[in-house]
Amino acid sequence: MSLQQDIDAASAALEAQVIAWRRDLHQHPELGNREFRTASIVAEHLHALGFDEVKTGVAHTGVVGVLKGGKPGGVVALRADMDGLPVTEEVELPFASKARAVWNGEEVGVMHACGHDCHVAILMGVASILAGLRADIPGTVKFIFQPAEEMPPEGEEGGAALMIKEGVLEHPTPQAIFGLHVTSRQPAGVIGYRPGPTMASSDKLKITVLGKQTHGAAPWLGIDPIVTSAQIVLGLQTIVSRTLDLNREPAVVTIGAIKGGVRENIIPDSVEMRGTIRSFDEGMRDAIHERITILAEGISAASRATCKVCITKNYPVTRNDPVLTEQMVPTLTRVASTGPRPMGIEVVPKATGAEDFSFFQRLIPGLFFFVGVTPPDIEPSKAYSNHSPRFVVDERGLEVGVRALAHLAVDYLGSIKG
Repeated sequence: MSLQQDIDAASAALEAQVIAWRRDLHQHPELGNREFRTASIVAEHLHALGFDEVKTGVAHTGVVGVLKGGKPGGVVALRADMDGLPVTEEVELPFASKARAVWNGEEVGVMHACGHDCHVAILMGVASILAGLRADIPGTVKFIFQPAEEMPPEGEEGGAALMIKEGVLEHPTPQAIFGLHVTSRQPAGVIGYRPGPTMASSDKLKITVLGKQTHGAAPWLGIDPIVTSAQIVLGLQTIVSRTLDLNREPAVVTIGAIKGGVRENIIPDSVEMRGTIRSFDEGMRDAIHERITILAEGISAASRATCKVCITKNYPVTRNDPVLTEQMVPTLTRVASTGPRPMGIEVVPKATGAEDFSFFQRLIPGLFFFVGVTPPDIEPSKAYSNHSPRFVVDERGLEVGVRALAHLAVDYLGSIKG
């Protein structure tokens, strides 16, 4: 109980500093695999705290710190993602981002429109607290500051998958991992969680339909890839609505971009479609991929066209380990019901967004949860969502995130029997 009280007291004392870190990071966002300033701030902080080990340059710009407690025990990992998004900020704040950068060959605005600035500041705060209490910690805490959660630039590797490839879960190997995400879907300070499938897998879809160019006034002299593509788009909607058992899990197939043709009276040679596939079950995920290919090729053949289907698997299903979740819910409940602004805890619906925290969960038990950051005067359903250029954070949620991760780490280590 004394250690729990010490964490709470330290978190309250550190709240203003965590907010200051967050504002500085928000004003200076960096895109995936380019988080040089952010990584430097994190590494300098961990070194100053006397961490036993600090590795930089992991998966391009990642930082990994190891903090050994004063008592023997297991190993637990905590993760925060660091990258911003190619979004131009539209929020009027004294610390609003004015940053510009190049993303996949295009100059863009850069903004922490998903709250990763909050995640970094929160985990820096946890590092400060646990370093100050290390003599009483029964085991080792590994801090993972991860780049490129929002996908690396085209042609580059990055994110959790590359960190794993470079050994982030080795030497020492954590027995569990915890991560959080701030969200506009809940009021500030409310903790949300869900056992089992929580966030969807995410896959990239590209279909190129190949026809035969001709004059638009004489379509019978060619093969129209535009009409064929329209039929494919409509056909794709039947994969979810007519071929999947939706009592099992939901799924989404969306075409978000279609490009073809340059003039109103010319039927082009080809049309390119791009989309996304979301699911909560790996078996259903593979079935969707197979059916997309069969359907697109079949419709194309019936129209005398051909097509190329390319599906790139991005992120697996974010699946919270049921046993670990059940074990740690009392910790989250205690955090949510105490502190300077107790707000409560709830089981949240599945989210069709995706998270590369899922790569860690495929190898070790993991729990990924949410902390609300919507101001009390705004109904969460009407708040600007994550990824919006007007996404706003009520910073009172940060202190809850700090206490949650710190208590999860200590309580989990305390539960391991030597």
